[in-house]
Amino acid sequence: MYSHLKAIFFDVGNTLLFPNRERIHAALAGRGFAPGREHLRDLECRMKNKFDALMIYDGNHDHSFWAMFYAQLFAEIGINDQQLCEQAVRGIRDSGNWDQILPGTLQQLEGFAERYQMGVISNADGRIEDVLRRCGIADCFESITDSGLVGYEKPHPEIFRQALQSLRVHPQESLYVGDVYSVDYLGATRAGMQAILMDMAGAYRERGVPRIESLAELRTMLEN
Repeated sequence: MYSHLKAIFFDVGNTLLFPNRERIHAALAGRGFAPGREHLRDLECRMKNKFDALMIYDGNHDHSFWAMFYAQLFAEIGINDQQLCEQAVRGIRDSGNWDQILPGTLQQLEGFAERYQMGVISNADGRIEDVLRRCGIADCFESITDSGLVGYEKPHPEIFRQALQSLRVHPQESLYVGDVYSVDYLGATRAGMQAILMDMAGAYRERGVPRIESLAELRTMLEN
């Protein structure tokens, strides 16, 4: 399936790097609330599917995901504090707070870079390269396309076009790996690219689209 692949592009959030929940939820913890990992994982699954339905309907909701996520979280843990909710949303939208990296990520990326050209396409705030560098993986990529700098956000085809142009590769010989169906998978495939969902939370197990739960699984898929 991927025998003619020349380039792999990655999303960043929930694909390569993950949110620093301790930092983002510090004010919440100060109120005596600490949402558990399983609760957050289950909520991510539910909200991704709700968000996808909205995006597919009119395509104007990308920045609303985290507002939806935290509004639902606060409702479920019983906090009625709009200011605190907005603080959490601001925290998770700050790319500097996405600095958690899984063990082995650098080694996996270096392995991919031996066989493919590598790039990043991220809806961010213009600072994602700095975060990737701080986490020690920026040098794995020949190209980093940040929506905050190029002026287009996924799923708009122009951000994919600019990323493809930066590596001088055709869409059909490129693969995009991201975590949101409506933004990443549909955005990339509509731009002519191949795509796989990084679905660690299991939100898309029943959707029937290519999905993985780790970079190691991606490596196995590409080798077969």
